[in-house]
Formats: sequence, structure tokens, C-alpha cells
Amino acid sequence: MADKTYQEVLSWASSFLEAREKEGYAILYVFLARKKWSKTDWLLHMNEIMSQNEYEQLQNDLNQLLNDYPPQYLLGYEEFYGRYFQVNAATLIPRPETEELVEWCLQKTAKQKNEQLHVVDVGTGTGAIAATLKLERPAWRVEAVDISQKALITAQTNSQTLGAEVKFYLGNTLAPVHQPIDILIANPPYISPDEWKVMGASVRKYEPKLALFAENEGLANYQKIAQQAQAKLAKQGSIFLEIGYTQGAAVEQIFQEKFPQKKVQLKKDLAGNDRMLLVH
Repeated sequence: MADKTYQEVLSWASSFLEAREKEGYAILYVFLARKKWSKTDWLLHMNEIMSQNEYEQLQNDLNQLLNDYPPQYLLGYEEFYGRYFQVNAATLIPRPETEELVEWCLQKTAKQKNEQLHVVDVGTGTGAIAATLKLERPAWRVEAVDISQKALITAQTNSQTLGAEVKFYLGNTLAPVHQPIDILIANPPYISPDEWKVMGASVRKYEPKLALFAENEGLANYQKIAQQAQAKLAKQGSIFLEIGYTQGAAVEQIFQEKFPQKKVQLKKDLAGNDRMLLVH
């Protein structure tokens, strides 16, 4: 490489990926993140000459992306609700749909923001849900559970880095929790093993299967949570869940049967799919 501008190199790299049926924008996303540049910075500097060290880093990143390695794992973090969370092969990469779940929870419980509610996040992964709720609602007593020890280590690191006081438990769904729960929130594994073939290559290759798949057509964890929550949810407690886009009716039925006295409400995400459920 000799005297090539940032724009020239990134344009070539993007076209290189697209020609191989990969996401072309991914290389610019990684490049800007490594430089800590905003899109405005990019516009200001795009016609400057790229250094040899930068070019070598870009080539390494390009090779990883060519092999479907997730950009977030390359960088080691993902943004969630305006904060940065460490991610790695032990954790699912936080998605925008989960931000929508957190936002819905905060909206629906706005009148209780100063109450000392007992909040439990099931299948915490990176700890993004638990830490965000604690930081947005300092009065709440937030606990989080995960079946993966490696994921819990990452979640604890994220909470400590962000200054979020969350108590973590190793265990299966609600098994480690004993005190009545005011707000139960979860983004559990909900993908059916039958859906393996239609999933993206990067998800299949690198994201933890433990955090993705569930038996009974992806419904097993909802069934377990509903069963356990009967004994552990406070009388006036609420349940907020992320669900698969085809699971609305099935998950609604599971929780309506277990909580006939409560209202079960589905909510669509920004793409217009049923992706959230509230029991209250």
C-alpha cells in the first residue's frame, strides 16, 4: 500500500467483503471504532493518508470479518443503552431489541422508580439488562442469574466497570432466587434447534449456543420461568420478556395459563414483530 487515503482503502475493503457476500459496512464500523472516530471525524479525515500500521490492522480485521467473526467480538465491546459492555465468546452480543425491552420496562414502571423493588434478570449474559436497570433506577435492588460461569464473570466485570451494584448468581433460571420478585425480566435462549440452518453464519460459528437455543421449539425456558415464577413472583409483581418473533401466541398462552389473574400483553418491536411480552 502506498499513499492511499482512508477513503480509498475503506472503499476497497468494503467492496472486497461485498464481493464475497459479506457485510461491506462492517469494516468501516470496526475501523471507526478503533480510531474512536465519529462519522463527523470520518468526513474530516477521510482524504488523509493511511499509515502502514493502520493498514496492517485493517488487513487483520478484514481477514477476521471474511471468516464471519462478529465485529463486536473483534472490538471486545458493544454499545447498549448508551453504555459500553464488554463482550466475548462466552456472551451473546446485546441486540437493539433488548434495548427496547429495557426501555419498555422503564416506561411501564416509571411510577415505581424510587421504590426499593426487587428486580431479577434471568439469563443475564453480559449483564447489560441488569446493569442498565440499576443505573437507571438506583433505588432498585437488582439481582441477575446465569447458567454460565464465564458469562457471569463478564457480567460482573461490566457492572463493576460501570459502577452498577448488581448481585449475581450462578444457576438455572430462578432456582437461586428466594425472596419475592417485584420485576422479573429476561431475554432467555429462545431459538429452536430447527432454526439453525436459517441463522447468520457469524451467530452459528461464534456466539454461545448455550445462550441461543432452547428445546420444545424454543419455548422450554419460558415454560420453566412461568412455572418457577408462580411461587417466586410477588403478588403485584410483573414479568418482562423478550421473545422470538414467531412465538407471541405460544408464550402468551404459557403465561396466561400460569397467571390467569394477570394481564398478558404483547408488544411489537420497531420492525413490527411481536418481540416483547409483559405479565402484570
